Amino acid sequence: MQDRMNTRVHQDWIGQDFAWYRALWIECAELIEHYGYKWWKKQASDLEQVQLEVIDIWHFGLSALFASGDSIDTMAANIAAEVADFEPRGLGVREATEALALHALQSKGFSPRHFWELMLASGLDFDALYSAYVGKNVLNFFRQDHGYQDGSYQKLWQGREDNEHLVEVLATLDSSAADFADRVYAALQARYPGTAATASA
Repeated sequence: MQDRMNTRVHQDWIGQDFAWYRALWIECAELIEHYGYKWWKKQASDLEQVQLEVIDIWHFGLSALFASGDSIDTMAANIAAEVADFEPRGLGVREATEALALHALQSKGFSPRHFWELMLASGLDFDALYSAYVGKNVLNFFRQDHGYQDGSYQKLWQGREDNEHLVEVLATLDSSAADFADRVYAALQARYPGTAATASA
């Protein structure tokens, strides 16, 4: 799924050697914005948006792993080796995010071990990671299909960002369904401004 998405954006995305680590640590900063860090003003953490930022980080992390040119089996073996003796340190969301961002900046790479710590800190398990990853991957395709690259895509629907609509959609669907991705796309299409379904609602 990640290869399909990246290929949609650029046919030779691996050869382009994009700075995945940079996108990754900037997503970390966006995550902290949703979680809150300003002690000088009242802030409320938006955990659903924090979790979606974790999923965005996973997209860029996977892309960084693909960029090595290794086969999927080799990538899986490398991930398994890195996390074989993983023991959570019990970090908070901010600390786990900073650890992942620091690793990305220092190594210009992606650490599945640090990512797992962030997953746990943000309240995600692997089932939730799968469901949200598929959902965000579908949303990324949806964006491309509706003008994301040429600037015509509308990110705000009825006054809310598309990510917020995605969270609601995922809560209503069975992620174990064989056509889960297709159902997510159809549900987004039904909500998107200007579609026949939305216009008749």
